[in-house]
Amino acid sequence: MTAPARWDYATRVAAKERAMEGGFTLVRGLTSGGFGGTVTLAGADAADLVATAEAAPCALPAALAECGGVLLIPGMGGVATAPELLLRLSRIFGPEVENYRETGSAPNLVHPEVPQIFVVSNTPPASRQPPAKPEPELTPEGKFPVQFPQRRGWHSDQSFRRPPPDVSLFLGVQTVPRGQGQTLFADATAAYEALSPEMQARIEGVDGLHIGGGLGRRREAVLAGTPAPALKPNQLPQRQPLVREHPVTGKRALYMCEYGQMDWLEGPIYGMEPGPHGEGAKLLEALMSHCTQERFVYVHEWTPGDLVIWDNRCTLHAATWFDAEHEARVMWRTTVSGNPGAMYEGEAKSWLAAAE
Repeated sequence: MTAPARWDYATRVAAKERAMEGGFTLVRGLTSGGFGGTVTLAGADAADLVATAEAAPCALPAALAECGGVLLIPGMGGVATAPELLLRLSRIFGPEVENYRETGSAPNLVHPEVPQIFVVSNTPPASRQPPAKPEPELTPEGKFPVQFPQRRGWHSDQSFRRPPPDVSLFLGVQTVPRGQGQTLFADATAAYEALSPEMQARIEGVDGLHIGGGLGRRREAVLAGTPAPALKPNQLPQRQPLVREHPVTGKRALYMCEYGQMDWLEGPIYGMEPGPHGEGAKLLEALMSHCTQERFVYVHEWTPGDLVIWDNRCTLHAATWFDAEHEARVMWRTTVSGNPGAMYEGEAKSWLAAAE
């Protein structure tokens, strides 16, 4: 399978470069449309970069907002031997960094030294397998597929929580060869702005119904007629707006997931005909197909030491297949919360609800 280059020369020349607070350099444009950006600090190793970011704590969050919600920081391989650096950097993006030992994650997926790091890997003890290849593998034009429904797995991290998280940081500790194991990012702000005025009006004030996986409400389970188990208080589906206003930029973006994190039994759209064949499903699938068009998507080809930071409030992302039988991949993720927007102000954390 042939994948597009991460950043070709023409895109680099057209990008906007500027100096940032703390001595960082920001180059705008991971795509030809200007989505995303790259941050570097000349002569710095990972420890130096983190210390500089701590001394200028507004610099990287401001760059993330300026670039539409995706930042690449290359050359962060030193974090692999000093995992506390990832935690320190994460704290710059919000007041709360999730401790996965306290929120019900499987112990084999939690870093043994820094419990705020979630380990995504096909190697033991995580032993987590990648998604399947798209079917067909290429588009009718012979291109790498990014658009739903050919490309599956598009989501915003932990959208089944209220309040949902703000920012994720993802480090390539051990990566696989180019052309596999990519991560795709969709610019949900640009996608919303490209909707027709009629569609924008139609989805204003409409909520999606989100739920965690493994609870019998995925689209496949509902289609198969599998009985859904009773839900605990901390597992209940959560309503989230299809259109979110970003609390920092004030811009509006689509906020949704596809088959894996929506409730296909009572939803996926609250108040609309439920189920995989209902009107709610038709609306969600149309919006997902629109949001994941190639013009809105950045394909990241991983190099060891790449750190990608994304804003869950205004982007969607998806993982891709890699040859797990012959390749080992180790990635570390942290999740930052604390500024979901005014509509969530004062809410208790839904996923920590007391079991009854």
